[in-house]
Amino acid sequence: MQHKACPVVLRLRGGVEILAFRHPQAGLQLVKGTVEAGETPEQAAVRELMEEAGIAGARVTGRFGAHGIAGNMWHFLRMQTPELPDSWTHRCTDDGGHDFAFFWHRLGDDAAGDWHASFRQALAFIAESADVPTP
Repeated sequence: MQHKACPVVLRLRGGVEILAFRHPQAGLQLVKGTVEAGETPEQAAVRELMEEAGIAGARVTGRFGAHGIAGNMWHFLRMQTPELPDSWTHRCTDDGGHDFAFFWHRLGDDAAGDWHASFRQALAFIAESADVPTP
């Protein structure tokens, strides 16, 4: 079982929104990555936000907990970042390079359609852990 870090960036805009992105080949996702050898989940969360979203200056402010998803243990970490725009595109160099289109998803809204089952589970866990009402 691998350990994954999932940095959770939330904001309040008429409800709780979570930072998400569209992967050009794999649908809607949250930032997530493998915790590397010698690294804590907290360190991995900061690194993944930089690598996948281009967000510098992030810091961990708490934990939502850990949850088993797709045979891996996902660690959900509450993050504080500098103020972020409503949307942007970041060129991630993983897997030969991809442009990730970032946006805000209202936590608790339907996560069907382009969301992979793993990320639907993650969103449900975060919403429950953050005590966000679901429709």
